[in-house]
Amino acid sequence: MDWVPIVFVTFKVAALGAAMFFAIKWHYDREKKVDKRAILGTVGKMAAVFLLAVLGVGTIAFVLGSMLGLDLGF
Repeated sequence: MDWVPIVFVTFKVAALGAAMFFAIKWHYDREKKVDKRAILGTVGKMAAVFLLAVLGVGTIAFVLGSMLGLDLGF
C-alpha cells in the first residue's frame, strides 16, 4: 500500500508533463501559420462580446435588485 501514492504521483507528473509539452508545441506550431490580423480581429470581437455581457448582467442585476426593493442609489 505504500507504493500506491508513489506510482500515482509519478504517473500524474508524467501525464501532465507530456500534456504541457504537446500543448506548448501545438501553440508554437500554430503561431507560425496564423495571420496576426485575424487574431487581432478575433480578440477585438471577444472583448466587445465580453463588455456587452458585463453590461447586460449588471443591468439585469440592477433591475432585479430594484424590483426586490433594494436601495441601489449612490
